[in-house]
Amino acid sequence: MADGTSKSGKKVVRAPKTEPSEKAKELAEEAVRKDSDAVWKPTAEAKSKATGFRVVAIILWVLAIAAEAVAIFWLLRQDTTQSWFLWALLGALVVIAILAIVGSQFWKKANDLDPAKRSEPFRFFVQNQLGVIISIIAFLPLIILIFTNKNMDGKQKGIAGGIAIALLVAAGLLSADWSPNSVEDETAQQVANEGQIDEYTDIVQQLTGGNEVTWTLSGTVYHLCADASAVNLESQDNQIYTGTVADAHTAGKDGLTLEVEQELGECGLEAPANLDELEAEIRQLRETAE
Repeated sequence: MADGTSKSGKKVVRAPKTEPSEKAKELAEEAVRKDSDAVWKPTAEAKSKATGFRVVAIILWVLAIAAEAVAIFWLLRQDTTQSWFLWALLGALVVIAILAIVGSQFWKKANDLDPAKRSEPFRFFVQNQLGVIISIIAFLPLIILIFTNKNMDGKQKGIAGGIAIALLVAAGLLSADWSPNSVEDETAQQVANEGQIDEYTDIVQQLTGGNEVTWTLSGTVYHLCADASAVNLESQDNQIYTGTVADAHTAGKDGLTLEVEQELGECGLEAPANLDELEAEIRQLRETAE
């Protein structure tokens, strides 16, 4: 269903990526704390891909630090009055920045696929901000040596040192993971998408022929279409959200409405022959969830 309006004029929008409900987050944290079987684990494919990304990141970071070592132990010992010296130093700084930043992007992709546990704060911080740490290692010693180099004049120090600091800041900001993934986050998503989703998806597909439902921000259940009367009542942000059954559960909705027969008419859908059975299954699922 594309974004638009319902018959009542209410805005209909595609549901954005939704954070798992607080209940799902609490269950996830408890599962991780107990190290239970419910804790999310990356698939073998994701684990392999993450390992590949980390290998690439480490290679790029090693090259960045190697370039730093060349600049420190060879370039800064050259005749600083040569016309090429400053350009060579600036080139080395840019190369170090590129290697550090690109390596960090691969590392962040790996962390999305195979994250650390938020309950292990030191490891969580180091794993997610390792790109920033590497950027500091790759630049700070070189910056110090540029400003303390007795053979470089003030202008050279100002240009090279200023650019080095700017590149360090840029590399640090681009390497930082501002919203890191975690095992707890993935477990919460898994908890939210477990339970009765398969059963409800099957019911919705039998009723509507597809896997798309609607809900409002303040509602506790989801509905069969954007023209259902329940979603057209005045709501918290006065919008109707559409998405899959899994999207609705991730958004914290308890299950499908019990007013199925009424909504089939409102949505212009034909009632299936086994409607009574489907309604009984919905009631049973709702009672089980409670």
